[in-house]
Amino acid sequence: MPTLARWYIKAGLVYFVLALIAGVLVQARTVVDLPSRLAVLRPVYIHLLAVGWITQLIIGVGYWMFPKFSRENPRGSERLAWATFILLNVGLALRVISEPQVSIRAEPDLGWMLALSAVLQLIAGWLFVINTWARIKER
Repeated sequence: MPTLARWYIKAGLVYFVLALIAGVLVQARTVVDLPSRLAVLRPVYIHLLAVGWITQLIIGVGYWMFPKFSRENPRGSERLAWATFILLNVGLALRVISEPQVSIRAEPDLGWMLALSAVLQLIAGWLFVINTWARIKER
């Protein structure tokens, strides 16, 4: 298994556990006497689950298992693949940090971090598609 695929899958597993913790906190606040401010973790929970766990698992397995691009570059550009991993994870980390802050304080100067997280994740998605597209071909 390529190193980058292992990084994606292990990061996905970490995000899966974090998403479960966030999900429990969001739901437990209605049963146990926890602060209602924990409701701001709902979007964090969804992003950790969708982008952190599911998307990274899919990209990691895809990077590993999709047909080879060429003998010299079996998985396309390794630099693009690493850039995808870094941008996706930095974008997700910024979202996890900024989403609750924007919800709690609603200050306009915090919105830039949320916007930047979305842009980084969008670029990561494009880079994955660009790097993977040529690997999906007819025999």
